Amino acid sequence: MPELIRDIVTVFSREITPELRSPAGIVLAMGQPLLFLVLFGSMLVGTGANPDAGTGDVWQWFVPGILVMMCLMGPLSAGHSMLSELNGGQMERFLVTPVSRTSLILGRTAKDAVTLSAQAILITVIAIPLGMRLHLLGALATMVLLIVMAIGLSALSYVLAIASRPSGNLFWTVTQMLIFPITLLSGILLPVDAGPGWLGAVAAISPITYVVDAARALFTGDFLDISVLHGLIAATSIATIGLILSTRAMKRGI
Repeated sequence: MPELIRDIVTVFSREITPELRSPAGIVLAMGQPLLFLVLFGSMLVGTGANPDAGTGDVWQWFVPGILVMMCLMGPLSAGHSMLSELNGGQMERFLVTPVSRTSLILGRTAKDAVTLSAQAILITVIAIPLGMRLHLLGALATMVLLIVMAIGLSALSYVLAIASRPSGNLFWTVTQMLIFPITLLSGILLPVDAGPGWLGAVAAISPITYVVDAARALFTGDFLDISVLHGLIAATSIATIGLILSTRAMKRGI
């Protein structure tokens, strides 16, 4: 176990160093969610619509959805860096070192979680002057939930990267086909309840839907809402499946 922790720290340090040297990249990577926050969110407020009458605050309903959107776009695309290293030969040189292959996944997912945390904090801070009322404990709990899901999504992204070599066509096809439908079907931008019944039935299949509902409940400080339990189960399931599949793929697929 001490060796594994040491290896995870080594991989994490290797992955996080470029981010620390160029922190602007973290901000640029959150460009699309930021545009949705400022433009779409402001338009939603301007219409006077209230997607969730239970909260009474459009921003407290909308901001958690944007955080989940960012959690989808970043971690699901995380495998791009591994794909580049696999094709460029850097990963092969790293594999001949004593570092365990499990740590190659855990260290990378830890970096992805830290990056997402920084981006989530920035989004939340930006939303405050736009009119959002901050519930600090609720916001922190929401970020913990999203970090758990992000670990699973980034791990699944690495599985896809390994399966997509050398061309990478499969990686980009799958990620681009998944992100937008999941964003719509999970009620991130608009409530799914406003759509037809079949749309709600399809949305109920996606575990991201339960994470979105849980994030909105937590963001307002409603820790005892049943959706929080459902979202925690969904996020934990994604993380567990992602880590199991990614570590197995790292051991057998390279």
